[in-house]
Amino acid sequence: MAGLSKSRIIYHRQCPKRLWLYTYHKELAEDTFASSAAMSAGTDAGVLACDMFHKGQLIEEENLSDALARTAEAMKDPEQAIFEATFQAGGVLVKVDILAPSDGGYRLIEVKSSGEVKDYQVEDASIQAWVLAQAAVRLSSVEIAHINKAFVYPGDGNYQGLFTFADITTEAKARQADIPVWIDDALQTVGGAEPQDEPGEQCHYPFDCPFHKHCFPAYYDTSLFLPEILPRDRNGAAAAMLRKKGYTDLRDVPPGLLDNANHERVRRVTASGKTELDPTAAAIIKGWGYPRYYLDFETIFPAVPVFAGTRPFQQVPFQWSCHIEKADGSMTHKEFLADGKGDPRREFMETLLEAVGASGPIVVYNAGFENTRLAELAREFPERAAAISAVISRVVDLLPVTRNHYYHPAMRGSWSIKAVLPTIAPDLDYSDLSVSDGGMAGAAFLEVIRENTAEERRNDLREGLLKYCERDTLAMVRVAQMMAP
Repeated sequence: MAGLSKSRIIYHRQCPKRLWLYTYHKELAEDTFASSAAMSAGTDAGVLACDMFHKGQLIEEENLSDALARTAEAMKDPEQAIFEATFQAGGVLVKVDILAPSDGGYRLIEVKSSGEVKDYQVEDASIQAWVLAQAAVRLSSVEIAHINKAFVYPGDGNYQGLFTFADITTEAKARQADIPVWIDDALQTVGGAEPQDEPGEQCHYPFDCPFHKHCFPAYYDTSLFLPEILPRDRNGAAAAMLRKKGYTDLRDVPPGLLDNANHERVRRVTASGKTELDPTAAAIIKGWGYPRYYLDFETIFPAVPVFAGTRPFQQVPFQWSCHIEKADGSMTHKEFLADGKGDPRREFMETLLEAVGASGPIVVYNAGFENTRLAELAREFPERAAAISAVISRVVDLLPVTRNHYYHPAMRGSWSIKAVLPTIAPDLDYSDLSVSDGGMAGAAFLEVIRENTAEERRNDLREGLLKYCERDTLAMVRVAQMMAP
C-alpha cells in the first residue's frame, strides 16, 4: 500500500475515488494542459518566493531518506531558511515550500500562484503543520504566500512585493483535530476496493479531476446526448431534474419539461437530428457591409508578470490575425506575432491600427474580450486612444448571432468556435495544429520569450502560433459565410 502525502490527502478530500485511482491506476489520469500550466506557474512563483530569503538551503535529494537527513542537518543552523524541507510523521510525508526561522521557531510558508487564499490551500498548510507538530518542530506561524494582484512589476528582475503573506495560524490550529480523521479515512480508502462515487461537483472543484474520463466515459461518447450537455445549466439543475425523471438522453425527453428556451432548442434539435438556422442571422450579417475584418487576439496573463509596468494576471496581447473580406468575395490575410524581445503591446497596437484601416466592420467572436483588451491599450497609450476608440466602435460580434440563430446536434450544447466549425467546415479541423487553443497559445509564447529556449524550438512554436491564430479568423469567415451565403 502506498504511503500518504499531503497532496494525496487533499485528493481524498476532493473525492475518495480520485485518491484510490491515483494510488492504483495512475495511468488512467489525463494530464490536461490547464493542470500542467498551473504547475508551471506554481513552480515559477515558488522560486521567486524563495529568493525573498537571502540565506537558505534547498533540499534537492530525491531519495526520501536522504531528504529527511539533509533537512535535519539544515535545521542545525537556526538562522537558515529551508526550502522543500522534508518531514515524515504519523504516516504522512510533507515537503514544506519555505521553513523560515522566526522567534525561536519557524514560519511555515506554503507558496501559491493564486491571487487569494483558498480553502483547500488552508487545508494543505494545516496538514503540513500537523506533521511538523508530530515531528516536534515548533512553528511560530503558518502562512500562505499568494500573489499580490496590486503589484506592478518595475522590471530588472525586481519582484519585491509580488507576494502577500497571509497568516492562517488560527485557521490551521482549528483544523488540527480533524487531520487524524482525514488520514484514517484516506487510509481506509486506499486499503479497500475502488469507491463507487458518482460524478458531481467534486469532479471540477477545487480542481478538474484527471480521472473524469474514466469515471464518466459516457460524457465523452459523442454518440450519446446526456442531459449534462445543456448549456449554462446553473449547478446542473436541469440535468439533475431530467435524470431524476429517468431521462439519460436528451433525444428521449418530451417537449414541455424544460423551462429555459435555449435548453428546449437544444433538446428539440437533438431529438430531431435536424439543424436549425434562423434566416434572421443572414439579415444581421449582410447588414454589416464590407470590407469585413475578421479579427482574433491571443494574450498571456501570467501570475508572475514578465514585462515592466504590468501586473499579475494582466492580459497582455501578443498576437493578432485578420482576414479581410471584400464585397467581391476576395480575401487577404494579415497577422502580427511579437518577437518576444520586449513588451509587445505598442507594436501589437500600431500594427493592428494599420491593418484594420478606417472603415468597415471588425468581426470578432466574443466582443467582450477584444473590446476590453483594446480599451486597456487605449489607457496604456493615451496618445492613440482616439484611434483605438474608433476601432472599438466598429466591432461587431459573431458569437451572439451564431448562438441566437444557429444550432446543430453535433455542437452538444456549445457555441464555441471549435464546436460550431466542424458542423459547417470539417476541413478546418484544429487537430492538425501543434497549438490548438488559447491556453496553449499563451503557454507557447511564454516559452518563446524564455531565454533558455532553443532557437529551433522557438521557431517551431512561432510557426504553431501563426497557424493557430490564422485558423481562428478563417473559421469566423466560414461561419459567417454559412449563415449569410
